[in-house]
Amino acid sequence: MSSVADPVAVRAALREEARRLGFASCGFAPAETPAHADAYLAWLRRGHHGEMAYMAREDAVRRRLDPREALPGCQTLIVATWSYAPGRPSQTASPDPRSFETPPDAPPATAPGDALVARYALGRDYHGLFEEKLGRLAEAVRAHDPGAACKLYVDYGPVLERDHARRAGLGWIGKNTLLIDPSRGSYLLLGEILTDLALPPDAPFEADRCGTCERCLAACPTGAIVAPREVDARLCISYLTIELRGSIPVELRPLIGNRVFGCDICQEVCPWNRDPEPGDPAALELGRPVAPAVMRAWAEQLLAMDDEEFRERHGGTALARPGRDGLLRNLCVGLGNTGDAGAVALLERCLADRSALVREHAAWALEATRE
Repeated sequence: MSSVADPVAVRAALREEARRLGFASCGFAPAETPAHADAYLAWLRRGHHGEMAYMAREDAVRRRLDPREALPGCQTLIVATWSYAPGRPSQTASPDPRSFETPPDAPPATAPGDALVARYALGRDYHGLFEEKLGRLAEAVRAHDPGAACKLYVDYGPVLERDHARRAGLGWIGKNTLLIDPSRGSYLLLGEILTDLALPPDAPFEADRCGTCERCLAACPTGAIVAPREVDARLCISYLTIELRGSIPVELRPLIGNRVFGCDICQEVCPWNRDPEPGDPAALELGRPVAPAVMRAWAEQLLAMDDEEFRERHGGTALARPGRDGLLRNLCVGLGNTGDAGAVALLERCLADRSALVREHAAWALEATRE
């Protein structure tokens, strides 16, 4: 175990360094079993992780239940958030959902042929830049104790990060299962430094400020939020359009609409995202034209690509995760949901695609378009 003479001063210095690096917030949690460990295990038993088998792997579960399995001797988790909130003109001074008489801003209106992409995926893949910033924060840890061990994770390692973020005082876990910061909402990227440096923990965020609000449950088109703070990934549009490698269940396809990569609905309707503090534009480098805004144009582009061209175009972005075939699958579903007769010729071309996955969803979309 590493230690320093004045751990309180070191914690304050690290928090200030995190602020200088552009993080929205930084908190310190003890390396203990997460408070929602039992709920996580029950979630796995119910199969709500779907095809994400890595989440149920025995070694990964051990690490999620005990940070010391991921870093022997771990004493502290330094949790940092990076905000990509859009920022809006102030509309309310106190976004307490219990006091709302009218709903918050609705999801943005779009034309039926638009390709809706989750906000976090609008620019470059944030992992590299987040890791770089987190690495610089780890360097600051070692500046106070050169012998301190550090291990970094950016939402991919076996860490129940939202649970640790709540314990670090950074917010509460909302009914949509996302971390909500009362000042910044839920458009937050999370990262952690596991370290054997003993630092005093922050007070956990104990309040549940969702109150009686259940707008996220009511707004989810597929009913994926099966209970407050419980999402069945198998029904979630983000899972269906990104993580699922096979066919999207037929009964869920009409509910996806034109959301071709991810989904922000449960965040868009949340009162705490009505007027957040603006995020850091560098978080996503918004504005990079990673994909056409219209489904038909994007599908045309993908049809003409081989795998190498796809990697060249979408590599370094979140859109690379489902691959060329997965994105075309999603676009076929979106085009089928528009009922646009102008998409028929394009879908017929998809019927001849080299991918059986694309052909299957193109056939469904054609049938849906002709009904």
